[in-house]
Amino acid sequence: MGASMEKQTVVTRFAPSPTGFLHIGGARTALFNWLFARHHGGKFLLRIEDTDRARSTQEAIDAILDGMRWLDLGWDGEVVYQFARAERHAEVARELLAKGHAYRCYATPEELAELREQQRAAKQPLRYDGRWRDRDPSEAPEGAPFVIRLKAPRTGEVTIDDQVQGPVTVQNAELDDMILLRSDGTPTYMLAVVVDDHDMGVTHVIRGDDHLNNAFRQLALIRAMGWEEPVYAHIPLIHGADGAKLSKRHGALGVDAYRDELGFLPEAVNNYLLRLGWGHGDDEIISRDQAVEWFDLGGVGRSPSRFDFKKLENLNGHYMREADDARLADLIAPGVAARLGRKLDSADRDLLLRSIPFLKVRAKDINELTDGASFLFRTRPLDMDEKAASLLDEPGKALLAQAREALAATDDWSAPALEAGVRSVAERGGIGLGKVAQPLRAALTGRTTSPGIFDVLVLLGREESLGRLDDQLG
Repeated sequence: MGASMEKQTVVTRFAPSPTGFLHIGGARTALFNWLFARHHGGKFLLRIEDTDRARSTQEAIDAILDGMRWLDLGWDGEVVYQFARAERHAEVARELLAKGHAYRCYATPEELAELREQQRAAKQPLRYDGRWRDRDPSEAPEGAPFVIRLKAPRTGEVTIDDQVQGPVTVQNAELDDMILLRSDGTPTYMLAVVVDDHDMGVTHVIRGDDHLNNAFRQLALIRAMGWEEPVYAHIPLIHGADGAKLSKRHGALGVDAYRDELGFLPEAVNNYLLRLGWGHGDDEIISRDQAVEWFDLGGVGRSPSRFDFKKLENLNGHYMREADDARLADLIAPGVAARLGRKLDSADRDLLLRSIPFLKVRAKDINELTDGASFLFRTRPLDMDEKAASLLDEPGKALLAQAREALAATDDWSAPALEAGVRSVAERGGIGLGKVAQPLRAALTGRTTSPGIFDVLVLLGREESLGRLDDQLG
């Protein structure tokens, strides 16, 4: 494995395929790589594996980069695009051929299909039988197409001392001679990955355990080139709450959906993903600085973790309460404006900012915060939801009228003074404060839930508050 971790510069990489958005499992892999590199004062590199030209799109590349930036997973240096390096990959295949570690295989697609059929019938593993491994290329028809295959070891075994899975051993007889260059001269994914990792100086390959089998094939190629072997760490995949492989119904959405549709904060998503398969004692709330200080591969569990949406929501609620008020106001302003159907002016923005401390204590996400702030800007007379309307029956309106009178008589429009006025109404009627607050809340917000009713009165101000009450009493 070469120099010890203390002496070498740690270099990790995240290498997504741009065939879709940055999904939540990929985001966790990126986070673990980023944290490991930062913990060791090393480098974190980003490579876009865009060799599948039919499925790779610029839109997906943009979404991946956008998701990485949102999660604040900054990479070092320029983004490496795998497809642009195809000539370098082919050069390595030709070098292996020249060294006798690879060979030309002239087997036709028909021959290989027949081989697979025979293996299926005999219930044997489906693998290439090495028919051109030791044959002279001159035996092939002139000008016949060929692929270049790696001459993999056939005897013995290979053990990978995986930093998460522990030692894993595979018999070389189980691996066939994989294709390095296709007949059209294009490199395969397996070749491209190994060459790129080597050229980028990657010391630690941290990725999903669905790549564990690939590691043994890739290692054969690394050894054939005489290159330094990376340290491997294969992380268990994320499962749904029901234990099945994570799918869209469990929350396997693009990272952008957690931001745009579900209204989560990036620090909550990062904290949740960190705890999904990695732990530090009983700590649940872990800051970015703590994560960098504490992260190591020894803390990664071997069994799949289960995605728990409720836990993510609760974490997000915590980070909402901790978040800077001006930042939250900026985040919800577009949503509030969209609901109003107009732009927010400076007075609106000021009111929004003043309301955040009262609103954020009960909001689990940005959508709820936007929803909670909407009552401040609604046009009069307010539309009542069904529950709110039911509170403004005859007895409710009678209490509302008394509360309106008490509020109008209050000179000091502050929460304590307003509460004293409304409390006097409740005491006169021999009822609890809540009985008066309910119709008040309905009349002022059109809803049955809101921040504390006296905070609502202060935020709306005397004129707007009394006007909304008069609308319902008129």
